[in-house]
Amino acid sequence: MIVEKQENLKPVKKSKPGIIRKTLNWLWNSDSLLSWIVSLILAFIIVKFLIFPGLGLIFHTSLPLVVVESSSMSHPKNLLGAITGNVIAGDSFNKWYEEKGQWYENRNINKQEMEKWDFKEGFDKGDIILAHGWDKNLEIGDVIIFNANHKHPIIHRIVDIRETPTGKIYATKGDNNIEQLIDEKTIKENAVIGKALIRIPKLGWVKLAFVKIIDFFK
Repeated sequence: MIVEKQENLKPVKKSKPGIIRKTLNWLWNSDSLLSWIVSLILAFIIVKFLIFPGLGLIFHTSLPLVVVESSSMSHPKNLLGAITGNVIAGDSFNKWYEEKGQWYENRNINKQEMEKWDFKEGFDKGDIILAHGWDKNLEIGDVIIFNANHKHPIIHRIVDIRETPTGKIYATKGDNNIEQLIDEKTIKENAVIGKALIRIPKLGWVKLAFVKIIDFFK
């Protein structure tokens, strides 16, 4: 009897998932503190080095997203408006005008002009402002972001424009401020970073809280 020699069949090895796939699976499905920390770091890197520069190219400015860090542009609100940040719920241009309007009237900026302003209801600390650098013909009432002798750029409203032999000189004021800051009375054109375009309410509090935590441990 002839016995056929059977070949030794080796079991097929299952391919192991690649390191990238395993890492993504760990980041997505793991509930560990370390995975959360790594996810936050990666999100920061993606936003800072990919999304932020991309938005800068699209909107033609080095600072396309601005987190509002003070209440200098806030307007009066009722309780519901203060909680929701909703203009209809409680922001009041007329109430702001009653409190602050005379300062502008004294500088020949009347109420009818103010009512046509972008962001005439102001915006609040913790809001995010999307800015652009397309518009070079800035006007009184426009909200701009500019460099000054401060730690961070300032976002205030133009209240005066002067033509000089070396270019335009802007002056701004925070809607909620009683007076102008010293550094915002003579803003040169090359100090202007961009013009405010869209307000995104409250989302900037994530960054502000993160900064506070870092400052606490310094």
